[in-house]
Amino acid sequence: MRTNTSPSLVLELLQRIARVIKDYLGVLSEDSLRKNFVLVYELLDEVIDFGYVQTTSTEVLKSYVFNEPIVVDAARLPPLGPASLFMQGSKRMPGTAITKSVVANEPGGRKREEIFVDIIEKISVTFSSSGYILTSEIDGTIQMKSYLTGNPEIRLALTDELTIGRGGRSIYDYGGSSGSGAVILDDCNFHESVHLDSFDVDRTLSLVPPDGEFPVMNYRITQEFKPPFRINTLIEEAGQLRAEVMLKIRAEFPSSITANTIVVQMPLPKYTTRVSFELEPGAVGQTTDFKESNRRLEWSLKKIIGGSEHTLRAKLTFSQELHGNITKEAGPVSMTFTVPMYNPSRLQVKYLQIAKKSKTYNPYRWVRYVTQANSYVARI
Repeated sequence: MRTNTSPSLVLELLQRIARVIKDYLGVLSEDSLRKNFVLVYELLDEVIDFGYVQTTSTEVLKSYVFNEPIVVDAARLPPLGPASLFMQGSKRMPGTAITKSVVANEPGGRKREEIFVDIIEKISVTFSSSGYILTSEIDGTIQMKSYLTGNPEIRLALTDELTIGRGGRSIYDYGGSSGSGAVILDDCNFHESVHLDSFDVDRTLSLVPPDGEFPVMNYRITQEFKPPFRINTLIEEAGQLRAEVMLKIRAEFPSSITANTIVVQMPLPKYTTRVSFELEPGAVGQTTDFKESNRRLEWSLKKIIGGSEHTLRAKLTFSQELHGNITKEAGPVSMTFTVPMYNPSRLQVKYLQIAKKSKTYNPYRWVRYVTQANSYVARI
């Protein structure tokens, strides 16, 4: 009997296949796929048999797939995935470490013992035209990528004041990434390898990490939190067939934190023919563009330091006279960004303990935080 496959299952499978390929190749890019075509074909052949999924575990696949990956220089091509988030930034984060293959040996045959724990939060916020928050949500995941030999047991301690289930409280008294205070999750789920024996007592997760990258925990927060950016937009007519737009964005996080790759977009009235831009004096690393095909204003900023404010002015020229309210014809303003070493939920990893094999065994531990925009929208 033929039945329709669940779309959720297909999406989950595609995500897991991408993760397995990334575990083997180190970096998921066009170049790495082209150079490792035979290996990727072999992996797909083992993952799916006669249309049925057999396994998506890197650890299990290691017993069947013996081809060595051809390592690609990650610096030359931007990878297609969250690994690219950590390739810029501070010295505390090794740029290429996260893009190593978990199956290939390093030059000299030795393997550097290290483990990465990444707290990645994707936030969705909708602001009203007067700047009030209408909806806010955090979709978070604790990702782990292990390069430890022998799969030792790991203990991961989270924030003590962690509550699961809505208590009606707000977490708006935000104190920064290192701030204390209650963290309230609406719901969460854990990877099958995680043991929750002591989680209710001291918020500690114990697990034996499988090879490769996997989500230790996924969580969701729908209570109010302090958004990383405030967006102010003003659009008004400036005579016949003309209008002016003023966009202002303010970073609400500490000055020790820097946001990267910020893009602000705003749909303009459909009869807009020309746009001239005016950036603030001394603006560095900012570009502007008017996408004529879809009548969209685009403002890109390379980085924004916490506490700073940036303004863009644009003069619009129309091909016909305005009919009705111009604010109904334009917007809303949307924004995409990445903020390393910052998480609005304040969920913290207190410590990462690895079972010792010997007195001299001391692997590298990397714990990193990053916030991304999922849907960040301000109405006009």
